[in-house]
Amino acid sequence: MGNVKHIATAAVGLIGIGAMVCAPSLIWMLPAALMAAAALAVLGWSAHNAQHTAEQTLDGVQQSVDALNEQLDRARTQLGDTNLKLQLVQRSKSNTEAILKSIRDAVLVADQQDRIIMANEAAQRLFGFRFDPTALPSLATLSDAAAFVPLMQKSRTGRIAHVRHEVTLPRDGQPAVFDAVLSYVQDDTANTGAVVAVLHDVTREKEIAQMKNDFVSHVSHELKTPLASINAYAEMLVDGEAQDEDTLKQFCTIIQSQAQRLTRLIDDILNISRIESGLIKVSKDQHSMALIVRDAVEMIKSYAQEKNITVTAPAAILYDQVVIDRDMLSQVVINLLSNAVKYTPAGGAIAIASELNEADNCITVTISDTGVGIPPDDVEHVFDKFYRVEANNKMAKGTGLGLNLVKQIVETVHGGRVFVTSTIGKGSTFGFELPLAAENVKC
Repeated sequence: MGNVKHIATAAVGLIGIGAMVCAPSLIWMLPAALMAAAALAVLGWSAHNAQHTAEQTLDGVQQSVDALNEQLDRARTQLGDTNLKLQLVQRSKSNTEAILKSIRDAVLVADQQDRIIMANEAAQRLFGFRFDPTALPSLATLSDAAAFVPLMQKSRTGRIAHVRHEVTLPRDGQPAVFDAVLSYVQDDTANTGAVVAVLHDVTREKEIAQMKNDFVSHVSHELKTPLASINAYAEMLVDGEAQDEDTLKQFCTIIQSQAQRLTRLIDDILNISRIESGLIKVSKDQHSMALIVRDAVEMIKSYAQEKNITVTAPAAILYDQVVIDRDMLSQVVINLLSNAVKYTPAGGAIAIASELNEADNCITVTISDTGVGIPPDDVEHVFDKFYRVEANNKMAKGTGLGLNLVKQIVETVHGGRVFVTSTIGKGSTFGFELPLAAENVKC
């Protein structure tokens, strides 16, 4: 307001001076001039004040904009961090799902309400359901899992951190044994938890363990039988019961035969162990397969004659040279022939055949019998170590090592192939293929 007064005073002064200089007729214009000066003064002040206010307002707006930009920058940074964390979580989730999918073990996770919240494909196949994360199935809906569901519920209610169970569940229509590891896990607040179950199929391990137990039993029996004969006839010799030369020769022959049987059994066990460990010494050279077969037939001839079994050997092949370890291949043929005699009833027949396959540069040797045959379910396992065909146990005892040794020698040592076909009540055909005269050519 003071500025207005100063401006008005200055205006009055200027007008007064003008009045004295100019004609007296201008004096009447004084009030109008004064009003104009005052108006100009007011307008100037208003413009100045408006400019000042606008500048203050703009400064405030600018500060608000700057603050908002800072908040936006922080929000962008936080959003970027959140997106990165989300990507990492998503990637981790994808990796976890890929791992679970590739795991052969069944993995199952159930929450506090016994709802299945995670199940990999192995678990879905085992329990016969399809997992849908939008409609979580209950543990109670698992088919044929009556023995398993209570274990998961017990682990949840007892909050047991880690426990193992052996459970038997149906798989492909057959009972299978599983090593089930159950773990109760919970969040940081300990308010929410879940049970994680991992089921590892140990059916094969159980079968192998049983076969090993059976093997110990069979081997013990096989070892005791020749040892008992050797001890018995040795005692009779010591006691002087061999009064004549013929009796003495008979006793000594029996002792020798049983000692050879014992030696073969021990050799089978040791040879399999050496082949598997890679420590067996192999001496390969070029030999005739027909000669090896002929010598093997001579060795088992007396055994076959005891059961009145005829053995027919093949005619000589013009070119049947193979690069082999002769002693080991002789053992293969002897084992197959002995096996055929063992499971062929008295009066039966055994036929040996050999054939050249020039296209594959191989020779095939087969040994066919008119024996009891092998059940279809057992055929694929007859070359397994310790395996014995239960249906034929009453007919002949054994360790379950002879055919496995055949497979090891033919396939592992010589790069060949073994095979078998069989019909119950009609007989079996065992055979093998070997490369001709070049150990680096495989059938």
